Amino acid sequence: MKDVKSKNAAPSKQGGLNAEIQSRIGHQLRAMYDDVVRQGVPDRFAELIRKLDGSEPNPQLGTAGDKNDGRD
Repeated sequence: MKDVKSKNAAPSKQGGLNAEIQSRIGHQLRAMYDDVVRQGVPDRFAELIRKLDGSEPNPQLGTAGDKNDGRD
């Protein structure tokens, strides 16, 4: 079989991507994640975050004074 190289072939190191392919991947990732960022945080997630940031202690987590570091 003859080894055919195209202008978009990977560089000599095995598994590497050439600059054009890296640029295309980067552009597509930015476009995809820009859409996600524009969607914002859903109301239910924002409410969960507000609850987590509140000063109410969670009885399931124990108190801050507990010396239990999980090594028992």
